[in-house]
Amino acid sequence: MESISGPPVLLLLILLLLVVYFPFRSSASPFAVIRSRASFSLSVIDYGAIGDGRKYDTLAIQSAIEDCSAAFENFNAHCYVNFPAGNYLTRTLYLRSGVVLNISSDATLLGGSHLEDYPEQREKWYVVLAEDAAEVGITGGGEINGQGLKFVKRFDHRKNVMVSWNQTGACLGDECRPRLVGFIGCRDITISNVSFNQPAYWCLHIVRSENTLIHDVSVSGDFNTPNNDGIDIEDSNNTFISRCRIDTGDDAICLKTSTAPVYNLTAVDCWIRSKSSAIKLGSASWFSFRGLLFDKITITESHRGLGMQIRDGGNVSDVTFSNINITTRYYDESWWGRAEPIYITSCPRDEKATAGSITDIKFINITATSENGAFLSGFKGQVLSDIKFINVNLMFKRWTNFSGGEVVDYRPGCQGLISRSTGGFMMEYIDGLHVNKMMMSWVADDDTEKWDNPILLKTSTVNNLWLENFSSVLKKGT
Repeated sequence: MESISGPPVLLLLILLLLVVYFPFRSSASPFAVIRSRASFSLSVIDYGAIGDGRKYDTLAIQSAIEDCSAAFENFNAHCYVNFPAGNYLTRTLYLRSGVVLNISSDATLLGGSHLEDYPEQREKWYVVLAEDAAEVGITGGGEINGQGLKFVKRFDHRKNVMVSWNQTGACLGDECRPRLVGFIGCRDITISNVSFNQPAYWCLHIVRSENTLIHDVSVSGDFNTPNNDGIDIEDSNNTFISRCRIDTGDDAICLKTSTAPVYNLTAVDCWIRSKSSAIKLGSASWFSFRGLLFDKITITESHRGLGMQIRDGGNVSDVTFSNINITTRYYDESWWGRAEPIYITSCPRDEKATAGSITDIKFINITATSENGAFLSGFKGQVLSDIKFINVNLMFKRWTNFSGGEVVDYRPGCQGLISRSTGGFMMEYIDGLHVNKMMMSWVADDDTEKWDNPILLKTSTVNNLWLENFSSVLKKGT
């Protein structure tokens, strides 16, 4: 593919000449050839960006984006905004249709850490924001950094206390912080070969968008910072996530349905560490989730492995988890989770909400080493159904110093934290669960007898339970 690059004045002159001498007259015109074959690239340096990490480069970068988008609109040719080596401090940037941010491997885009660096509307608090854009992306091997540590009010090894901008009245609590990258109402998004680091709040947020590819992306957030989710897919469809590494304090891959369903999502070949849920559906769950596949994923040292927190009446169906290796452990209970490798729950968030249905869920070739058992819980009148476990190996042992079992975590809402016996498989309000080839094993220690029951269930609420090739053993060792 041809590439036209250079100073902005030269590029605009070229565009003008093409429009004048080769107007739209036929598909065989030279203009049509350029439109189908050419791509354009502009350097933010040519627009006056300094890249010293101290002076704001927002105006220069945004100008390059606008000219690039004009090239796309006129010639239907993608335009790359290039970031050479440097640290580019910026206020909110608006990504336009046809534009790809090409951040080189020795370049960093730094988000501002002051309230005035962001728009008045809280829903637009992002370092990079694309709205109603098409054929957009971010690539290049470089980094977008939200300078999240500047938003820590007090460092705490259990959970940091964060700065809050709630004095604006736009939001409440300590979640009033800017997200890193957002695509809202977009289509044909490609995000590849880029690092997203130190978000102050959520990191990559895909909202009401169609056809998204997220590939070879690294997400790294401070492990003690709350609400710094890795990838949030909200009300969006036809999403493919592959070869991503996510290491963050809060949920790593999180699906939400606030105003519309989420369907046709695949996540494969990813590595995850999270102080909350590695993979989660919810808790925002007003609409349905369906047609989801999570395959070939490694989850390590997380507070919860595979989770569903359905709290708002949305339904879940046709979800497969396969070829997944999980390690879950206890962290401070201020974080949601109790070291469950698998956690599937549906219950009303509050007295105004209803429980959603969860059906046709498959767990295939799952291996887990955990400090707690799996928890499956429906709700009276809305039971879990058609749940299948095929070739699942669960090993249970304790290795952290956090207080362990005899507590079940229903948060958010519902019953909260409840004192109750725990075991390998904890079940309630289920009609239709099929287990084929499951091995449970406990590594014996002084506390094993408190939670070594393979199956704990409320017999009056669990029906049509099938166990084939099921075994449970107690092992000696460390």
